[in-house]
Amino acid sequence: MSQIAIVTSPVAALGRFVLFLLQEMGRLALFFLEGLVYIFYFPFQFFKIAEQVYFIGMKSVFVICLTGAFTGMVLGLQGYYTLVKFGSEGMLGPAVGLTLIRELGPVLAAIMVTARAGSAMAAEIGIMRISEQIDALNTMNINPVRFLFSPRLAGALISLPLLTAIFDVVGIFGGYLTGSLMLGISPGIYFSHMVEAVVMTDINGGFVKSVVFAGVVATITCYQGYYTHLRAEGFGAKGVGLATTSAVVFASVMILITDYVITSFML
Repeated sequence: MSQIAIVTSPVAALGRFVLFLLQEMGRLALFFLEGLVYIFYFPFQFFKIAEQVYFIGMKSVFVICLTGAFTGMVLGLQGYYTLVKFGSEGMLGPAVGLTLIRELGPVLAAIMVTARAGSAMAAEIGIMRISEQIDALNTMNINPVRFLFSPRLAGALISLPLLTAIFDVVGIFGGYLTGSLMLGISPGIYFSHMVEAVVMTDINGGFVKSVVFAGVVATITCYQGYYTHLRAEGFGAKGVGLATTSAVVFASVMILITDYVITSFML
């Protein structure tokens, strides 16, 4: 009997993990759908959504600009020294523009928002959960998903595409600084080739990614905070800390996975 137990123990552990994963995925999907539907419920939460747009979007502009500028500058440097080997340094503009608009802009903007705003949302909702404020909302017949999650989801869906656009523009000018002002490429060549190479399909694809990433970031971070009390690893302040860490890690990983999936469909 002991040998049978040893053999079946790994299988049972795998089964428990699969069931746990399916349960979490189902709860996460229902959480997202419920929050999305409540965005359009009357009365509309205009002021709460505007507050979240300010918190997620406006307060992230500085870090987005800083990250975008240095990302574009690094792309300009690396792209120049790669293209000059093939005598194609004049194509630096399209290389920087397409890389930012199609890939790095949406991905890095979403990761920066996750690190700055997503962690704060997970911690805030997690503290409300352990301090029984969410239970108090239920007692007062106020839907906590509509009250807490829906405005944050709407704010992220509005803010992240705009932040991505800012990231792209600042990154393109960062590449211009290194490519034209430091390395001597003509500004006319840099921008004219970029205008020829970048089409609306590329821009639309970047915005589609940013909208999807916004849903991923808001859903995962708020979900981790909302269900802090179900964590087996810890409770109270420790649970909030673990939930915040998990929110940032899972959201960042899902951004990269989702980016691959969307790119594979768009190509």
